[in-house]
Amino acid sequence: MATSIRTNVNLEPHAYDFAYAYARANGIPLGKAISELLRKAENTQQTLVPSPRLVRNEYGYLELPATGHPITPEMVKELSEDDPEDDFA
Repeated sequence: MATSIRTNVNLEPHAYDFAYAYARANGIPLGKAISELLRKAENTQQTLVPSPRLVRNEYGYLELPATGHPITPEMVKELSEDDPEDDFA
């Protein structure tokens, strides 16, 4: 049988609202609701199918499998910055 641990946690308002609504809907205490939600999230992450478009290389960078070229933070920054001239072209 699992042992319960009593503790205080600080939740963001939306996380509290979600957990509270889940607890009320299932007729269970808030602590049990949070435990169930965490367990469900943990199991979901383990069953996710990896993206066929992006993979991580041995250094942790994302790569396009077809090319093997890494997607660096600099590339993301460059592509995310708006060019003001593009807005009026």
